[in-house]
Amino acid sequence: MKIMKLLIFTCIVFVFHFLSVSFAEKAQAPQEVLETQYTLGSGDRIKVNVFGEEDLSGEFHIDGSGYISLPLLGEIRAIGLSARELEQRIESRFQNGYLNDPKVSLEVLNYRPFYILGEVNNPGQYEYVSGINLFNAVAIAGGYTHRARRNRAEITRSNPEKVIEIAEHSTVILPGDIIYIRERFF
Repeated sequence: MKIMKLLIFTCIVFVFHFLSVSFAEKAQAPQEVLETQYTLGSGDRIKVNVFGEEDLSGEFHIDGSGYISLPLLGEIRAIGLSARELEQRIESRFQNGYLNDPKVSLEVLNYRPFYILGEVNNPGQYEYVSGINLFNAVAIAGGYTHRARRNRAEITRSNPEKVIEIAEHSTVILPGDIIYIRERFF
């Protein structure tokens, strides 16, 4: 009897360990999601540093059409690119007759806001905070209303355009996301 209990206990521990490892591998840290899935868009504010060229460095706002305007280079399309891709684009443009071996770094200073609609106490636009998840976003919006469907939310991602229909509380929110909290049936 003791051997049977020990065997069952060992199996249960093994199963829980296996499940926790597999879920941990699938879950990404918020910063990792931001770095791998986030693309620049209208409303982002960035800082471009060109090493050794103070006059070419500065803070820039991505305009409504998705462009930034840099000294010497003029307008460069930034929308839909990752920060690293925009760095490379700027470096290649500077190499075309302006600088020898330019070194460019780019930092996002302010991300565009996220939006939360539906059955929350204060729906609207909110400033993005790094590492935010769905649960935090609902809290920022004043919590759920008494009619809210608390176990499900719909998130529309702007980059790339996709909809997460059944978002969990731990789902990472990205800048520009539109969150919709539906009304429950009963």
